Amino acid sequence: MNTDWFYRLSLTIWLLLVGSVLQAQVVRTGQGASSSPYSIRLQQPKKQRWEIGFELKSPGLMTGVSATMTIPMAWPEQKVTIVKQDLSPGVRIRPRVVSGDVKQLLVSIMRVDPGSTVKAIVTVEVERSLIEKPAKTDKLFIPRLITPDLRKYMGVSPFIETTNPKIVEVSRGLGDDGKNAWQKVEIMFDWVRDHVKYKFDEDLKGALTALEKGEGDCEELTSLFIAICRNNGIPARSVWIPGHCYPEFYLEDASGKGHWFPCQIAGSRSFGSMSEYRPVLQKGDSIRVPGNSRPQRYVAETFKALRHTQPPMVQFIRRQAGSDDPFAPVLK
Repeated sequence: MNTDWFYRLSLTIWLLLVGSVLQAQVVRTGQGASSSPYSIRLQQPKKQRWEIGFELKSPGLMTGVSATMTIPMAWPEQKVTIVKQDLSPGVRIRPRVVSGDVKQLLVSIMRVDPGSTVKAIVTVEVERSLIEKPAKTDKLFIPRLITPDLRKYMGVSPFIETTNPKIVEVSRGLGDDGKNAWQKVEIMFDWVRDHVKYKFDEDLKGALTALEKGEGDCEELTSLFIAICRNNGIPARSVWIPGHCYPEFYLEDASGKGHWFPCQIAGSRSFGSMSEYRPVLQKGDSIRVPGNSRPQRYVAETFKALRHTQPPMVQFIRRQAGSDDPFAPVLK
């Protein structure tokens, strides 16, 4: 029997099973869009294909190669299917979901011969929908009980200094003029947009610097808004797409069902809705990756080899299918 063929068939079946489990988890946790007038509304779904992986060129012998790649996973606004695998002989991959927020492919290669070029690229089809805010917002409430699955969206995250005295002070009472929870969050949202001027910076500065200097890009605005939300008892998290990030906040309806709502805090104002087709790569901003004791703001690609005689050339790829150039924006 051709072992490579058998392995790839087994992997495809495994990926389909993982996808089914993740879709079921979304349904069980109440995070999917529904017919409730207090839920997000999904509109105009669009399909696109993305190639994700890496190409390795090794001038010398390498052994014990391992790598990780972040790929899109299922969320209420997107469906994901792996439609193609371009794997060189000897390349093994398996999926892993970390903290329920990010999906990785773990790559292993036992041996790379001198002068070899090795590929590990998968093509995913992402069907993503635009998000419209709910039809009604008057009976949405700040959650009374922070359940274990929400707790990770309430504390300190890397560069989201929720407990810093300056951020705590500015958070206190902000939004209390709102007639309901939705208006309260919207006041906090507009306060950040009014007090932090957009300015692109290659280095991540975080929530505190955005507050102190009054400037920052999408990551700084997102971080400060999230910190203020958390200080007011509202779970909030970062959403990462290629080249950009934005925040989501969490409220409950009268029945206790929870809903996540996105907002475009950098650039064109959009509160409770999102007109983005770029795939979601990760949600959350304090990810505990196995083997790393420090929480990760963004789970980036990794590559290492136990032994090599000469340094390899590794190019990670994230691009829309059909593009000649890798589309791998820097995420700070």
